[in-house]
Formats: sequence, C-alpha cells, structure tokens
Amino acid sequence: MDLNSESVKKVLSKYKFRDVAIEELNKVSRVHPDMKVISATYTSSDSLQKDLLKLVGNIAVRYHGRSYNLPILLWLLDSFPFAPPICFLRPTSSMVIREGKHVDSKGRIHLPGLHSWDHPKSSVNGLLAEMIAKFEEEPPLGTKSPAQGDNPNDLLAYVSNLSLDEGGNRLDQEVKVSVIGGGDLGIAAVLSIMAKSCVDKLVLIDIPESSTKGGTVDLEIFSLPKVEVSKDLSASVGSKVVVITANAWSDEQSYLSVVQTNVDMYRSIIPRLAQLSPKAVLLVASQPVDIMTHVAWRQSHLLPTQVIGVGCNLDSERLSHIINISLVANNTGKQAWVIGELSENKVALWGNMGPGTDHLQALTPVSNSTKPLMDRALEMLKGRGQRSWSVGLSIADITHSIVTGKKKIHSVTTLAEGWGGIGSKVFLSLPCILGETGSTRLPGVALGSEDEMKLRESVACQVNLFMQLRL
Repeated sequence: MDLNSESVKKVLSKYKFRDVAIEELNKVSRVHPDMKVISATYTSSDSLQKDLLKLVGNIAVRYHGRSYNLPILLWLLDSFPFAPPICFLRPTSSMVIREGKHVDSKGRIHLPGLHSWDHPKSSVNGLLAEMIAKFEEEPPLGTKSPAQGDNPNDLLAYVSNLSLDEGGNRLDQEVKVSVIGGGDLGIAAVLSIMAKSCVDKLVLIDIPESSTKGGTVDLEIFSLPKVEVSKDLSASVGSKVVVITANAWSDEQSYLSVVQTNVDMYRSIIPRLAQLSPKAVLLVASQPVDIMTHVAWRQSHLLPTQVIGVGCNLDSERLSHIINISLVANNTGKQAWVIGELSENKVALWGNMGPGTDHLQALTPVSNSTKPLMDRALEMLKGRGQRSWSVGLSIADITHSIVTGKKKIHSVTTLAEGWGGIGSKVFLSLPCILGETGSTRLPGVALGSEDEMKLRESVACQVNLFMQLRL
C-alpha cells in the first residue's frame, strides 16, 4: 500500500487524525497487501464534493464450495478512523448487484459493524472480516443472466437469487403488505390500502403488546377478500411493506415514560419483523412518529432507506390542496411541502416544478413575496386534525408509491443527518422519492433564519430525548 504518492500525501495531510489514520492503513496493508489507497473526489448524497482517500481491492469469499473475488471500495472520511468508512461494491460490467439486508441497489454496503463503529475497538480489518462472513452467507453480486446479455454459462449466482415454489413459479411476484396493530388506525390503514387495489395480500396482525386492538373481530366476521387476520408476527413473512400502527399501554403520566413504553414494545416486535421480511420497507405510524421511526431503524438494523415514518405526508398534501383550491385563483399547481418534526416546529417549503411537467426540479424556501400566501395556508391547516381514517389514507398513499415503484415524492420521516447541515442522527420529515427499495432523500436547501431555528430546535429535542431513553 503506497502512502507516499504526492496525491495521497496531499489529501492525507488534511485528515484530522492523520497519524492514527496512517497507523490504521498500515494494519490493513499487513492483512490485505493487495488493497490500494487512492485519492479521489467523493460526491455526497447532497451533491457536496470533497477530496478523500479510498481503499480499493478484492475480498475472497467462498460460496457453494467455490471461491469468488468481490471487488469493493471504502471511502475514508477526513475524521477516519474515528468515523466509519463508506463502503461500496464495485461490480464489473458482467456483474449484477443482488440487493439484500447488507447491500442496497446502488451497491452501498451496510453492516452492523458500521452502525456500531467505535475506534479503536472497530477497525477496517475487523470490518473486512465481517464483510466476508456476511457475503459468504448471502453473496451480494451475481453474474448477469442470458436475458441481460452476458456470460450464459455461469448462472449460479443469478439462479440462487430466485425464490421458486414447487411448480417453478417465482414467489416474489406476490405483492404482500402487513399492518401491525388492530386498533382504529390499523383498520383504517387496511381499508385504505385495499381501496387503492395495489396489493395481492394484506395481513393485519393484532399483537397483544399493543393497546390499540379490538377491531380485528369485525374484519374476521365480514372476511374481506385478500385480507388475513392474525395474532402471529410470522404471518408477515415476505412482505414488501410492513406498516406499524401499534402503540403500547402506559399508566405513566410523563412524556418520557409513555415513549419508553413504546420503545420497549418495539424491542419485542421490530427485530422479528425485519428478520421475516429483510427486504421490506418499514412504515412507522406509531406515536411520536419521529422518535419511533428512529427506534425502528436502530432495532431493525435495516438500511436507513428501508425505514420511514408517515411524518408530514398528510400535512403536505393538505397544504398543497389548500393553496391551489382555496387561495390561488388560477390554480397554478404550486407544490408545497411540510418538513421537520410533527409538531408546532413544522417548516414549509416550495417545490419548483419543471416547465410543462410534473417533475420536481428543486426545493426552495419561502420568500418574502410568497410568505403571506404560505402563512395563510398554514393557518388554515391548523384547523384540521389527524383522524385515524385520514392517517389511514396517507398510509395507503405512501404504500401505493412503494409497491408500484411509482417514484412519487412524499414528505416522510427519514434519517435527516447531512440534510441542510444537520449533523446528528435524527429522523425528521423530508421530501423523499419512494420506490420499491425504499426512500431517496431530495437534496437539502438553505432555510431562512426562523425556519432554521425551528429545525435546529427539533433536532436538539430529539437528541436530548434519546439520551434519556433506554434503547
């Protein structure tokens, strides 16, 4: 591993912990001598660019008695090794990425060791060992099928990715959605999703830990087509979307105690749901939705893109409706978004649409000229509560976009770290493109001082609450 090239030395000189980084890279070189370090420009999800170092090379894994070299790339942030690497596969033109629990559609690698990274206990050598172990259980790359035009003689990885029944039919063609929690919101979600006609099977699971139960008896009596009622979490296996509406009982009076009760309930269901449907999108509707979406992500160990909350989707749809129907005489089709925390600290944004299209070009803050219009719309929005049936319709709207791969934009609760300069791992509602593999967050935007303060206050409140919770 050459650390003496001028380009590497130049970038390495800007690292915050240069000497410790060099020591860590030398350890990698001793165990993996073929790994190379290169300087390059990294582009973040927010389109920010920075000169960083990256490790490139192959790791050897064995699968079905054969050895495979998997090409990988590790971006080293400037706070490395105290910050974890950002890891990707590097598939060749004859390879296809197999999405799974540890790899997303873009080839980014997600492992428990990255989520719990804590140098010096955590190291790159340890991470590579974990990577090899996980990929030997579930290979992340396959050879392209004949239909894709390459290498017709080697179909092992491609065929092993197919799930077939005894008749040779693909099992993953069925669109299945599960709703956890049998109260009013759970029932409303079931009826709304079925009204959208976007699923082949819907399972409603009434768990004993939830206080929101009782409505499932009526669903059993009147037996809706395609709807199964169960009390067993295993009935959710193979779901594309798992909607969580359950809230737990709590005799406590403090807000912290009520939230802790929900956290404890999630601990008993979320890991199991993720295990049963590792490729599913978890859609959280339990309250408080921002906190519980974060908890679901932590407990599931799924990708951040796979865990979202209903967030401000309903308020965003209502706000745009109010502006276009009630306030704008010529109905210009202005798109408005509500972002942030589901509280009084909500912030409004505009979405600029491309000329003559419905494609969102960019988010923009509310300007002085449009502030009176937005303020009036937000005031009208305050008078509309969130009833179970209205939230159920919002859940169905989000679910429909996911299972149909519609790529529609929704303001949903998502990991907000890095958006608009947010440096903490908090979950807030932000505009995201939703598809079959989950959410893709839109780039951040600079807010006005008042809105910026609201967002920062929401971040601080969440960070403070998480310090008090027992996770």
